[in-house]
Amino acid sequence: MKSVAFDVAALIMLAVLFVTVIIRKMTKGTSNRLFLLQIVIATISTSFDIFAVTLDNYNSQNYFLLNFVHTGYLIVHNIHPFVHMLFVISLTDTWHKIFRNRAKIVLFLLPYGLDFFLLTTNPFTHLMFTVENGYTHEVLFHTLYVCIMPYIILNIVYIIQHRALLNRRKIFSLFSMTVLSFLAVLIHFFIPALLVECFAITMSLYIVSAGVLRPEDYIDSFTGLYKHSAYAHDMKRSFYNDKRVNIVMLNIGNYNTLTSMLGYDMMTDILYKIADTIGDVNKRLRGKADLYFLDRGRFRMVFGERDRDKAETAAVVLMNELKMRSHVNGLDINFTPYIVLARCPEEIESFKSLMAFGQDFHEKNHYSGQVMLASDVYDANQFAIQNDIDKIIERALDGNKFEVYYQPIYSISSGKFASAEALLRLYDEEHGFISPEILIPAAEKSGAIHKIGEFVFEEVCKFVSGDEFKKLRLDYIEVNLSVAQCMHGDLADKILSIMRKYDVSPNSINLEITETAASYSQRVMTENLNKLSRAGLTFSLDDYGTGYSNMKRVIQLPLKIVKLDKSFVDEQHNPKMWIFLQNTVKMLKDMKMEIVVEGIETQEMVDAFSNLKCDFIQGYFFSRPICKREFIEFIASSAGIALETADE
Repeated sequence: MKSVAFDVAALIMLAVLFVTVIIRKMTKGTSNRLFLLQIVIATISTSFDIFAVTLDNYNSQNYFLLNFVHTGYLIVHNIHPFVHMLFVISLTDTWHKIFRNRAKIVLFLLPYGLDFFLLTTNPFTHLMFTVENGYTHEVLFHTLYVCIMPYIILNIVYIIQHRALLNRRKIFSLFSMTVLSFLAVLIHFFIPALLVECFAITMSLYIVSAGVLRPEDYIDSFTGLYKHSAYAHDMKRSFYNDKRVNIVMLNIGNYNTLTSMLGYDMMTDILYKIADTIGDVNKRLRGKADLYFLDRGRFRMVFGERDRDKAETAAVVLMNELKMRSHVNGLDINFTPYIVLARCPEEIESFKSLMAFGQDFHEKNHYSGQVMLASDVYDANQFAIQNDIDKIIERALDGNKFEVYYQPIYSISSGKFASAEALLRLYDEEHGFISPEILIPAAEKSGAIHKIGEFVFEEVCKFVSGDEFKKLRLDYIEVNLSVAQCMHGDLADKILSIMRKYDVSPNSINLEITETAASYSQRVMTENLNKLSRAGLTFSLDDYGTGYSNMKRVIQLPLKIVKLDKSFVDEQHNPKMWIFLQNTVKMLKDMKMEIVVEGIETQEMVDAFSNLKCDFIQGYFFSRPICKREFIEFIASSAGIALETADE
């Protein structure tokens, strides 16, 4: 007699697994649904097996029932490799590679179709098995194994082929079903009375549940949407598979403001409300999108290639609903929703570009209350540079590709050019001119800013120590210091060491720090600036007026010059701004500070700020930043100085 002990154990385990799947909410998404289908299939096939073996053990003479249960078991049991293959395809998100081609669909369905045909016709042909004299395998029975073998082989090949999309834990878990099923077949072959095939499948489902389907890894606990890590994984997989998707990208522009006003708990309620709104929009569209909550007020809806119309509808509906005033805990809340609709990879061509663009597009675009198209707001070249910026910087450092440019600064009182600002420039052979707005933050983030800063300062010191600079009769050169440089413990020592190396007087160098750097109160920065000040170096405060000026810090810093930002110049015709400018200039003058006005482009601007008693003018009206050779020629020409040579 055959034992059903393993089948009974499998049935109990499958019931527990089914309940676990429901409790863990592993029901969203195609992969989860296919896994749930595998549990159902395993449960039905195990039940059929128990029923069939029980009838066999009691020598039932009900041949119709015997045929039904044995046929049912084999049909359901043999569909499992087919469904498991669908599960693997879902995990790798390669449906479009299999089911876009009709020939592939036919080949994919053919083995199980043949299996199903042979089993359903067996009561008439008796080619697979008979039950009249006990359950007996017939001549074509082993054809069933031949029919399921393509799915087993395809499963192995597919996992290996797409291993880049799966971590080791997932690969091991997916292979477990093939290995355990093979071992179960061997055991059953040598010990026919031991029915372990259903138990082996059940064990493999447990392994897959633990190793592959881990909702805590990719489901956000309070919104119920997929996490940032799931979005990154899915998008990386889409680009890898060249799968076309339509993404509705939502960033709440005033998230930081709302959080600071309302606090964490209330903001959590608001995010839940937004997630609920997104889910409701998706339901109206019959659940066509995968929904994600990334972080800090950023949400995503990802539609398939054929659902462009639904993506457009979702974007518009979401914009209209979110920009309306919301009521949360008795408060009226106004959101600033920025929504971009993007086709990938047609409009955003790479995973890195997608993630970089999605991070801060709300900070770089004016809020209009309308859905934006990626084709209008995404600059592919800019994001290509951002993606490669670390390699670009490394290439430039290795190949000595950085260059120092100079922008002349005009003295109103003396009527001549008295100084210049040294500015870093980089032209990359692959990407062309690299904007400092991209270059400097990336260099600060990677730490390369320290090497770059040393290069700029040394190039300036070389220039200042040469005969040409002396002949130009300039007072000093301004050199910018980034926030990261100011925070470096040995900044002062390195600067003074380079100056001693080239025998440069402190009077010939003015160090320029931004208002952002000045707002920091870190001890290291203060010590650096004080040490350099004691050595005789002077400081300029750049971009004054662009941030929330900490006047106490401005007063405490050893500043000689304050540079008014270009935004003051742009607003000079605003009566209120002009009053503010007049009082700002008076205040700085009373503190014995000199004033440079940046961004001057017209004679009218020159006259206006000259009448305001500013000290220096800097801007395109006189000259853009130019290379060292052109700068020397420019200053010499404007001062009527004859130079024999003007070396680079």
